[in-house]
Amino acid sequence: MEVAQAAEQHRQDWVGKRLVHYGRARAQTLGWPDVYTFTKALGERATEEVAAAHGLPLSIVRPSIIESALFHPYPGWIEGFKMAEPIILAYGRGAIPEFPGIPEGVMDLIPADLVVNAMLAVAAAGPKDGPAYYHVSSGSRNPLSYRELYGNVREYFRAHPLTERGRGEVRVPDWRFPGRRRVEARLRSGERLLDAADRVVTRLPRSPTVRSMARRLDRERGRLEFVRRYADLYGEYTEIEVLYTDDRTLELSRSLPEVDRRDFPFDAEVIDWRRYLQEVHCPAITTAMRSVAPRRPDPAVKVTPRDGALAVFDMEGTLLDSNVVESYLWLRMAELSQDEWPLSIASLTARMPGYLRAERRDRGEFLRTFYRRYRGASAEGVRRLVDEHVAELLLRRLSAPAVRRIRQHKAAGHRTMLVTGALECFARPLGPLFDEVVATRLQENDGLYTGDLVGPPLVGEARAAWLRAYAARTGTNLKRSFAYADSHSDLPLLRVVGNPVAVNPDVALFRAARKRRWPVENWRPARGTPRVLTPERVS
Repeated sequence: MEVAQAAEQHRQDWVGKRLVHYGRARAQTLGWPDVYTFTKALGERATEEVAAAHGLPLSIVRPSIIESALFHPYPGWIEGFKMAEPIILAYGRGAIPEFPGIPEGVMDLIPADLVVNAMLAVAAAGPKDGPAYYHVSSGSRNPLSYRELYGNVREYFRAHPLTERGRGEVRVPDWRFPGRRRVEARLRSGERLLDAADRVVTRLPRSPTVRSMARRLDRERGRLEFVRRYADLYGEYTEIEVLYTDDRTLELSRSLPEVDRRDFPFDAEVIDWRRYLQEVHCPAITTAMRSVAPRRPDPAVKVTPRDGALAVFDMEGTLLDSNVVESYLWLRMAELSQDEWPLSIASLTARMPGYLRAERRDRGEFLRTFYRRYRGASAEGVRRLVDEHVAELLLRRLSAPAVRRIRQHKAAGHRTMLVTGALECFARPLGPLFDEVVATRLQENDGLYTGDLVGPPLVGEARAAWLRAYAARTGTNLKRSFAYADSHSDLPLLRVVGNPVAVNPDVALFRAARKRRWPVENWRPARGTPRVLTPERVS
């Protein structure tokens, strides 16, 4: 169910992106820069047809790029971020090293209050013969070039730089206006570099350092995607070489009484671009970013009494720093003499690439493949070796924060459960900590393991389905319950409960947790615990 929902969401996202792409292409083939302007033209055509059919008077006001107010209700007023603001703010944060555009091209901006004033005048005048069209724009009589816009914004941020927490003031980049093709080439190079770095990071052993690297990569990818998205969206506007005349609008303005022209101006010549950009518009849109917000603390997990709550814990990688391969190796080293250790380790090492490929494909496939190594082993002998030698190593790897969290849940009256893909003999040493242990079991024949599992391993989607069935059977309230896990394969389990926690997560789960704002915790063994543990030789 969880996998199906995720797949459907990915499908919808893909379809949405393709529809946007095809819609933009269709608009451009008809002479419009994007779907926005195309649909506005369609709206005008439909309105004209209705007005003509019913004999209705019609006036159409066509504003250019609307930005913050010049005078009213106060200089700089703006509701939400419009067209240029995201780019200006990203530039001020140093996130846009370059952007396409013709430096001599005209950026036709118009303050919001001038548009409102023009609409009031148009409504009062009404059309005379047929529909009347009015352009509220600045490009023909008070042009602002792309280079001038950039220069004023750069001057503003050089004089009033934004700050970045812990890194001082942001120094804005110098744009060279290399053109769309070179900007596109740089974007592709950056994407390839990030993809290569991401492939390396996702294969590194999990650690806080690796997660920090992933966070930096995600931040850089976000900046790159921002530039690409807005370059695709606004590139047409920064490279357009069209001037919109406002002769009819100017004629209407000059026909008004002087008092109306003074109180409700909409003549674009009143705009002083340097003053407007550096003293009105840029200060207005950066005000919120200059308010220093306190650093938000990492989400804390509150363990409080909750009726019907369950606390589910994964074992390997979460409660203790080990895995099924290491547990098997401990078992073999306890069984063999030290002289036989190198050969056993070499045999296991030779098979590791295949095991890793199986785990990347399917965690369940990996467990089935690996547990065949127990074929022919004495079930009682394995249990004895675990109890006498391996149990101590498992407990030495157990994380102290994990034990404290389990005890907190018990104190709050929650039922605690260990759910693991490890064999039940390896989970047994941790049994006293939990109310219930659900582990993997191997089939036995005449006291020997066959290498086959008694039932499917509880991994991935199976964990979520099993937990839902368990909750329905026992009356467990999953919305009040907790789950702790370390792997992206545990994502279905974590999504089932109301309080998911990513513990020592791999890069994929770390990214999923950050996206969903789940708590991320690091549980490590006590200081001084050796990284490599070996059992005492069996005499």
